[in-house]
Amino acid sequence: MARITEELIRKRAEHNNCEIFSLEEISLHQQNLEKIELLDKWCRDLKILYLQNNLIPKIENVSKLKKLEYLNLALNNIEKIENVEGCEELQKLDLTANFIGELSSIKTLKSNIHLKELFLVGNPCTDFEGYRQFVVATLHQLKFLDCKEIARSERIQALQNYSEVAKQIQEQEQVYLLKRREEKEEAQRRIQEKWKKKEKEKQKKYNVGFDGRWYTDINSTIPYSVKERENHQKAEEGNEYHELVVKEDDEEERAFWEEPVPHTPEARLEAHRYVEEKKKANENGGQSKKEKPPRTLITPEGRVLNVNEPKHLDTSLLNVDVQPTYVRVMIKGKPFQLVLPAEVKPDNSTARRSQTTGHLIISLPKAKEIITANQKVSTTEKPSDPDKRRRNLRKECTEKLEVDPSKYSFPDVANIVQGKDRIGQGPISLQRQKTVDTENTSVSFEDDPDVPPLI
Repeated sequence: MARITEELIRKRAEHNNCEIFSLEEISLHQQNLEKIELLDKWCRDLKILYLQNNLIPKIENVSKLKKLEYLNLALNNIEKIENVEGCEELQKLDLTANFIGELSSIKTLKSNIHLKELFLVGNPCTDFEGYRQFVVATLHQLKFLDCKEIARSERIQALQNYSEVAKQIQEQEQVYLLKRREEKEEAQRRIQEKWKKKEKEKQKKYNVGFDGRWYTDINSTIPYSVKERENHQKAEEGNEYHELVVKEDDEEERAFWEEPVPHTPEARLEAHRYVEEKKKANENGGQSKKEKPPRTLITPEGRVLNVNEPKHLDTSLLNVDVQPTYVRVMIKGKPFQLVLPAEVKPDNSTARRSQTTGHLIISLPKAKEIITANQKVSTTEKPSDPDKRRRNLRKECTEKLEVDPSKYSFPDVANIVQGKDRIGQGPISLQRQKTVDTENTSVSFEDDPDVPPLI
C-alpha cells in the first residue's frame, strides 16, 4: 500500500524549494494512495490539495487545514462526505466519480459557509430521484452544482418541495445501503474462493514434472552417466514447467479481465492489486532471466553486419559512430548498424535531426568522389517503319542557318589589331601606324588627311 511520506511531499514541493511547512499547493494524484495522512501536521498552510485518481476510501485528516480552499478527491473510493467541517475557507470540493450513496451526508457541508462549488458527477447518489433539488435546498451557500449554476427560482422551488424530496431521498438511500451490504459480502466471498483456488493451483504446480518412471533408449550405444541423465531430466522438467506456467498465467489473466464484476470500491481495489502483483512478478521474473548474449556487429572474419535492434529513437540516448566502411547508431545500448557501399570521410560527416520531420539525417561525403555513368542496357532493336527511320535521321542531322553574304555586309573585326606590328618594350606597348595601300584601294577612295588613321 502506497503511503504519504516526507520524501514524497518534498518531491512534489519542488516549486516551493522543497519546503514543506510553507507549502500552499501540492499535487498527489495518481500515487495509488489508500489513506490521507500527515498533511494536517506538516502542511498547515495548504490552500490547494490535489488527491484525484487514488484509492482513498475515506475523507480524513484534513480538518486542521484551516486555509484550504480547493480539495480535489475525484476518482477515488469515497462512499460518504465527512470530516471537512474544520476546513473553514473551503470554496470548492470535487468528488467526481466516487461511490457516494449516502446523499444525506452532504449535511455536514452546512458548516462550510464559503463553499461555492460542489461536484458529485459519476456517483450513485446522482441517480436518485430529486437529487439536485435535495442538494440545492440543503446547501444554501452553493452557487454551482456539477458545473451548472443554481438559479434563484430553482432554489425557491427546491425549498418549497424539500420535505417530500427528503423522504424520497431517504427511501432510495436505504435501498442503496442494503445493496451495498450485499455487494460487500459477495466481495468477501469471492476473495476467499480465489485464495483457496490459488492454494490448490500451487499444490498442482509442485506436483508437475517427474512422473516416477524411468525410460531407457535401447538403440543408444553411447554410455549415459547418471549425472548426465539427471541434468537432462532437470532441463526437460524446467522447460515443461516454464511453458505450463506461461500458459496458465495467460489463461488466468484473460479470465480475470473477462469476468463480469459490479462497479464497486472492492472491485476497483482488487483490479489494482492484481495489476501490482503482475508487475512485481514480471520484475522478479525479469531479474531471474538469463542475460542475452551481446549482439554480433562484426564477425570474426572482419565482415560488418547490418543490425537494427532499437525500437524507439531518443536524442538524449543517441550515439552516432561513423567509420570509413560503416555507420553505427547506439540507442539505449542497442545498435543500428549499416554497411556502406563506398568509403566515406568520417571527419567530414555530420549528424542532425530534421526540424520538419524529426528524422535523424546523417551526411556522409565519399572519400573518392567518382561519378560513373549508368551503363546502358543493350536491347534488341525492333523493326520499325520507313517513316520512323526517316524521322530519326532528320533528328540526328544538325540543321545550320545559311546567310547570303551579298545581301548583308559585316565589318571584318578579326584583324583590326595585329600582334605582329606591335613594337616597344615595357608595360605599355607602342604600335606602328598602319600605312594605307593605295594600289589595292578602290577608285572611289579619297584619302582625307584630317581623318585619323585606324589603330
